[in-house]
Amino acid sequence: MTTTPDPQSATSAPDRDVVVVGAGPAGLMTARMLQAAGLSVAVLEARERVGGRTWSDVVDGAFLELGGQWVSPDQTALLGLLDELGLSTFPRYREGRSLYRTAEGETVAYEGDTMPVGDATAAEMERLTALLDDLAAEIGCREPWASPRARELDRISFHHWLREQSGDEVACDNIGLFIAGGMLTKPAHAFSALQAVLMAASAGSFSHLLDDGFILDRRVVGGMQSVSEAMAADLEVHLETPVRTIRTHTAGVVVESDRTTLTARRVVVAVPPNLYTRISFDPPLPRRQHQMHQHLSLGLVIKVHAVYDRPFWREQGLSGTCFGPSSLVQEVYDNTNHDDPRGTLVGFVSDEKADALLELDDDARRAAVLGSIAEYLGPDALAPEVYAESDWASEEWTRGAYAASFDLGGLSRWGRHQTAPVGRIHWACSDTAAEGYQHVDGALRRGAAAAREVLDAG
Repeated sequence: MTTTPDPQSATSAPDRDVVVVGAGPAGLMTARMLQAAGLSVAVLEARERVGGRTWSDVVDGAFLELGGQWVSPDQTALLGLLDELGLSTFPRYREGRSLYRTAEGETVAYEGDTMPVGDATAAEMERLTALLDDLAAEIGCREPWASPRARELDRISFHHWLREQSGDEVACDNIGLFIAGGMLTKPAHAFSALQAVLMAASAGSFSHLLDDGFILDRRVVGGMQSVSEAMAADLEVHLETPVRTIRTHTAGVVVESDRTTLTARRVVVAVPPNLYTRISFDPPLPRRQHQMHQHLSLGLVIKVHAVYDRPFWREQGLSGTCFGPSSLVQEVYDNTNHDDPRGTLVGFVSDEKADALLELDDDARRAAVLGSIAEYLGPDALAPEVYAESDWASEEWTRGAYAASFDLGGLSRWGRHQTAPVGRIHWACSDTAAEGYQHVDGALRRGAAAAREVLDAG
């Protein structure tokens, strides 16, 4: 990116050493590390709160995790920060049988990690899992675009790749659920096999994504947003301050927002890639960035919360874990809060199913969601004390969930450029992480990496 002289800014001391745009976990970790290194940092956040895509709130008297919430054993960056901040975790309830709903509408209880499908389908699922585990180990999550197989795997959708490997439609649907609906929240035909391999590799293996006891292991006491709140407590954070323009000159940057204008030596943009275009860059970003950002998009998922007077499913010897690739609510989990006598279920409606659901009015949408959960757990599921939906696609400063992914061919073409600084502009978000991609852990890793880049740049 070409910078232009700015005599006034070039001769004046900057207001801060660094401005960070975005007070989610990535931006706050960046600011925290830079401040600890002795730099002056201001964080500008568009929302009225910190936390980004983590949001813990009380709705109708019930504490709900409206955004990201789970901690898995491999997320060492997050686990280390929790220890440092003095925050504790508690395990997700998962005792008892799980439930699987077939395409024919039968609900079947089962124990363990293997879905109750026919022997041939089970064998195909095991074989597809092994293939994906091998690819994840071979290609890895740090530079998947550098693999000799990158272009081959990036030119075919995950949907079609699965069907090239297997003629068992049920096996393909079940395997696809854990990447498409469960993680990238896009139809499996909308992203590549390489993007699916990256998702698996970022969690250590595809097998980890299949194991809800691993990937959805624990929660933070007090909510995941408390991690950001604790980091922000010692930082200069300006809320309700959306950044509109970033001007780069030979000596630094000028960051213009609705409430303030700050000069700095460098700026770290710590928002999802789909929001980069909300900021005007002067001079404009290079052509490569303009092209790349047009091929990155967030998925669509509605997170639904239902709070009951008691966790009634436990009385039936059920864990509350439910899967149904053909169901409206494809995943359900026991999300009961720490030391809460009430029972909470959380469910997810993603991609095209969410499109259809959002065409309904509030009452019809609630009835459809609870009806789908009741197909798993029975009529008690129809009458929660509290019902709420998290629709991140309608949230002005997010516009989707859970994270950005490339369309076909994009990861091998542009992936290596995602985190490269553009002059004095650096980038940090969970969407561009390797380990911990699309999780808080990945956001912290990318925030730390951006801070190191700034410090190394001097």
